[in-house]
Amino acid sequence: QVHLVESGGGLVQPGGSLRLSCEASGSISGLFVMGWYREAPGKERELVAAAFSGGFTTVSDPVKGRFTISRDNAGNTVYLQMNSLQPEDTAVYYCTLKADSVEYWGQGTQVTVSS
Repeated sequence: QVHLVESGGGLVQPGGSLRLSCEASGSISGLFVMGWYREAPGKERELVAAAFSGGFTTVSDPVKGRFTISRDNAGNTVYLQMNSLQPEDTAVYYCTLKADSVEYWGQGTQVTVSS
């Protein structure tokens, strides 16, 4: 079993920055992907960014140029650096880990962008 713990959400003004963190613990081995999804009120959950074992990363078009995903050297912690935040970035952000076709989810952290 894998356990994901997220932190770093909160309230920020438009144009501000936040950094989300997610630490994975439990039965983790081999290659796996860690990433972030978000779910805004009335909208479907969408992929924001993903970081693969080996260093490859990808971010979705709506956040490209503003958000950066990274993993620590051990590979068990993933970060989402969010810059130039806009009200449309307001959502619950979920950390995920996918390994051997099994996907685990964190409890979610609220990000609110408002003046």
